[in-house]
Amino acid sequence: MAVARPLHWPPPGNSAHKPNLPEPNETLAMTMFPTQFVYPVASLVCATLGAAYDVRSRRIPNSVTFPAMLCGLLLHFALGGWRGLGSAFSAGLICGLTFFIFWLVGGMGAGDVKLIAAAGCLTGLPGTASLLLLTSLAGAAMAIGLALWKRRLKDTLCNVGSLLMYHRVAGLEPHPVLNIHNPHTIRLPYALAISAGCALAVYLQAVGR
Repeated sequence: MAVARPLHWPPPGNSAHKPNLPEPNETLAMTMFPTQFVYPVASLVCATLGAAYDVRSRRIPNSVTFPAMLCGLLLHFALGGWRGLGSAFSAGLICGLTFFIFWLVGGMGAGDVKLIAAAGCLTGLPGTASLLLLTSLAGAAMAIGLALWKRRLKDTLCNVGSLLMYHRVAGLEPHPVLNIHNPHTIRLPYALAISAGCALAVYLQAVGR
């Protein structure tokens, strides 16, 4: 004799026959990862292009930095809406203002300021602190390496001490001798440090996943 089965079979409590659907957290991770990973990669592409110009001609053209800023704003808006746009704008502003201080004291060129601002717009606010920190560490390491290569490490360290003492009194006034316009000072194409900072950010993003 046939036995009538309930309308919903197997019973709702039987987990053995549930479809293999991703958990909500897994779905969120799969959705968010490409979005979060594309930002540092785009920032690296921008910084690498700027570094290529900086090494070759010792200048970073506006045709690289300004379109990159706009691209960062549009990218974050497309993927994150108005909140993403605000994140990109805030990141670019923070990065740009931070490096603007070094431009005021004669420590770097305006192209470096615009490049880090563009990299910030592409990276977004969550990655701003790590971008600035990694870029600063890369810049310090490169500066020490360049001083060692030119056998001027002792002079460089003495100059750093002189700069600190000078700016403690003069504030943001550029040093009359130790500034970027002095052809006798050791000059590092700082776009290389920005590119290295972006590369480290991409690496940490990949490892963190």
